[in-house]
Amino acid sequence: MIVVVAEPGQVETDLAAGVLACPRCGGVLRPWAHAASRPVRQLDGSTQAVRPHRARCAACRTTQVLLPGSLLPRRADTTEVIGAALLAKAAGRGWRRIAVELGRPPSTVRRWLRAARGPHLGWLYRQGTEHAVRLDPEVLAAGLDPQPTALGDALVALAAAVAAWRRRFTRHARAWTLIGVFTRGRLLTPP
Repeated sequence: MIVVVAEPGQVETDLAAGVLACPRCGGVLRPWAHAASRPVRQLDGSTQAVRPHRARCAACRTTQVLLPGSLLPRRADTTEVIGAALLAKAAGRGWRRIAVELGRPPSTVRRWLRAARGPHLGWLYRQGTEHAVRLDPEVLAAGLDPQPTALGDALVALAAAVAAWRRRFTRHARAWTLIGVFTRGRLLTPP
């Protein structure tokens, strides 16, 4: 299983303190080595090797990968790269042009865009609005500006959740990292 975390640098401290709960049974997660290292492409085209922490539940003994919100499971690109493609699509650009702009294979970009459509967009919209309401309902008081596409609506709702998080915690975190956390790593994968 995968647990998505906002602040990977805080994971070791949280594991040692016993504040991370198992998503399966609610038991306490304890440190348990690392997951395999993998290269991940950044927005600027560079590649970074990432090796997420693993944890094991003290109660049910299952292991979890503690994936940073800046990454998505089984993806070779960061959440920020995939998010840039989704923003470009919401702005009306096609997958070929987006692929050229991001320097990614067209088939990869097309696959991302196909994964972010249909009922999954409604799920993303709900995740954004639910997190915004839970963190700071005032962010939604004026309402969300309707967008020409369902993808645009989902991205606006997720942006509202990011704004609510930043208002509540008054510390900076990258927007796409937070979106990765709010969607539990399922920005592209339907729940």
